[in-house]
Amino acid sequence: MSKQKKKKTKWIKPRHYVIRFLLAGTLGVYTKFKYGVKVEPFKEQKKGQPYLILYNHQTAWDQFFVGLSFKGPVYYLASEDIFSMGWVSGLIRWLVEPIPIKKQSTDIQAVKTCYKVAKEGGTIAIAPEGNRTYSGKTEYMSPAIAGMAKTLKMPIALYRIEGGFGVHPRWSDVVRKGKMRGYVSRVIEVEEYKDMTTEELFAEIERGLYVNEAVADREFSHKQRAEYLERAMYVCPDCGLSTFYSKDDVIWCTKCNRKVRYGLKKELIGVDGEFPYPFVSQWYDAQKAYVNSLDVTQQTEEPYYREEAELSEVILYKHKEPLRDHVTLALYGDRLVIDEGKEEEMNLAFGDISAISVLGKNKLNIYYQGHVYQIKSDEHFNALKYVNIYYRYKNISKGESDDEFLGL
Repeated sequence: MSKQKKKKTKWIKPRHYVIRFLLAGTLGVYTKFKYGVKVEPFKEQKKGQPYLILYNHQTAWDQFFVGLSFKGPVYYLASEDIFSMGWVSGLIRWLVEPIPIKKQSTDIQAVKTCYKVAKEGGTIAIAPEGNRTYSGKTEYMSPAIAGMAKTLKMPIALYRIEGGFGVHPRWSDVVRKGKMRGYVSRVIEVEEYKDMTTEELFAEIERGLYVNEAVADREFSHKQRAEYLERAMYVCPDCGLSTFYSKDDVIWCTKCNRKVRYGLKKELIGVDGEFPYPFVSQWYDAQKAYVNSLDVTQQTEEPYYREEAELSEVILYKHKEPLRDHVTLALYGDRLVIDEGKEEEMNLAFGDISAISVLGKNKLNIYYQGHVYQIKSDEHFNALKYVNIYYRYKNISKGESDDEFLGL
């Protein structure tokens, strides 16, 4: 008696087409009202042709802008955090079946799933940055995206999002009144890139997706323009490593009280004197350069920062398990210590941590010896500095102290 072959479950479901059709009208009206975005339909989309969509990442709603420009369902790569919210994650999977990927790591299973979706004729969307920009310009992209694109052998649609940093910066809780745009800027056909090297294709992708909003091109109005910029900035041009606080359109250093106003056109204006950086982008670059000048391996006796937070463990693709409602964090140049000096102390040496990443605006994920710990603090918490200090340590410990990449 011959054994029946086990039927493989398809990733693409007929309901995805129905759901996309039903949601398109509502989402189109909402996004235009909420974000002032002009989403341009991809009129050149060929019927039945799947695409690999690569887009720069500016807002939490970018995937909706992408989806509204294309006909039919789009399958997005999404971080594991979306899949670790219990029944909510189950609903998201049923509705749109995103492709899970482990943030800040090489996820072979995610790559295999992309191949599966491509083979079934599905359109895939990826933000090669892997993170929303903090600075307003397109940030680091892994060169591996070019190799993956060549293997998938799909037309590459380069999707540009412009104005998103002005309308809703990653570090902000408020959406400003202004204009933004989402559109396919270019399609690189398979015939065009098949003879390119991966380096040549990657350079073409980088050029096509690069956006720099460090320019006073238009107004983005809201009373609370500067609020929570301290989620992104932690280096003062006068004090070095510091902390900041913000209210309405002003942010200031808590050490020297230097104040900066965030203008209607995204410009930075010194309140008590000239500020050396005209836009967040230049300040952000100077901050990275400052961290890259530090020998963090020598900062082992006293921490750079001490602060309070909540601690949870992410049970991947299931849920989050609260561990402690109140912990103290101590960030050293070679480790992160939780509840230092207490019986429950956790000493997380950077050498034993495989990755540290920021999720959303300011949640921190720590990948430590098979565990994923999540740190969440108050609305002013700067998670970025933990990522930057950690990667600076990793670069030095690998003998690559000239490597400028600091995790994002």
